[in-house]
Amino acid sequence: MSDYSELDARCDLAAAHRLAVIYALNEGTWNHMSLNHPTNPELTLITPGYTHWSQVSAGNLALTSRDGEFVSGVRPPIKAAAIIHHPVHQARADIQCLIHVHTQHITALGMQKAMKLDTCGSQQAAQFHDDIAYYEIYDGVLIDPKEGTRMCEALGDKRILMLRNHGVVVTGTSVAQAFLDLYQLERACQYQLLATAGGAELQQIPAENCVEMCRMARAGNSDPHFAAMRRLLDEKEPNYVD
Repeated sequence: MSDYSELDARCDLAAAHRLAVIYALNEGTWNHMSLNHPTNPELTLITPGYTHWSQVSAGNLALTSRDGEFVSGVRPPIKAAAIIHHPVHQARADIQCLIHVHTQHITALGMQKAMKLDTCGSQQAAQFHDDIAYYEIYDGVLIDPKEGTRMCEALGDKRILMLRNHGVVVTGTSVAQAFLDLYQLERACQYQLLATAGGAELQQIPAENCVEMCRMARAGNSDPHFAAMRRLLDEKEPNYVD
């Protein structure tokens, strides 16, 4: 997208923060999103530190170098953001946007010792069939830069990394794709937890259908859906573009 400017990127990323609040996908000021700069491969846009997502705007996003050094913005990102995001951006050229959150149902599923997302269990889950990696060890507060490298290695070529006892890392080729994948993944985990709460066995979607649904999800048709969600912000929170 040669005509995709820094302002476009900032507005998209700010919109994703605001929409995450509307759909209860955020947690206080702890989580973070990042997006490769559209014209300078050495720079990354990222959530400003200690800022509630309802107050993130196009103008207050932080700008960092690809190795995590703060370049400009109102507030630098928190250290954990650089630890998680930058190794992935450096290792995976296909990933433009990365979102790390602690949503309720994704985190709850990750807390259950023997349970993983059943990607044949629902229409939402099928979009992630054979496209989820699991980071099984929880090492505590993110202060070691090597932790991000280990997460990146665990992610491999998948687009989702479930973090045991912690949350999730969602990646995408655009803000639109990453945000809508996060939205769908949270719903998939919610549906599975609700459906199995009484010990019921899930009816399975044929695996070949799930393979095709994942292929279609990776190919993506997220832009018009994300644009429609942004129109909600244009009416209710137009200052996200400031």
